[in-house]
Amino acid sequence: MQTKISTKGQVVLPSEIRRRLGLQPGDALNLKVDGETIILRPRRKRRTKGKVVTDRITGLPVLTLPGAPILTSKQVKQILADFP
Repeated sequence: MQTKISTKGQVVLPSEIRRRLGLQPGDALNLKVDGETIILRPRRKRRTKGKVVTDRITGLPVLTLPGAPILTSKQVKQILADFP
């Protein structure tokens, strides 16, 4: 399989490769040069690890995730009211 470098230095990855690797526009790639070989690897997002802590008010275990919003009691009641 071949591709070319554009006048702007851009390389197009053939659709077959993009599909096989699940690549989407805007996905980041890591680049490495090994001698005369160029290696491109998809940069995969690291999984965020959650942590179980004890709620100060209820004493119940709660799963926390970095960057997750903190919900008010009113928001939680609304979510639970909409839950089947």
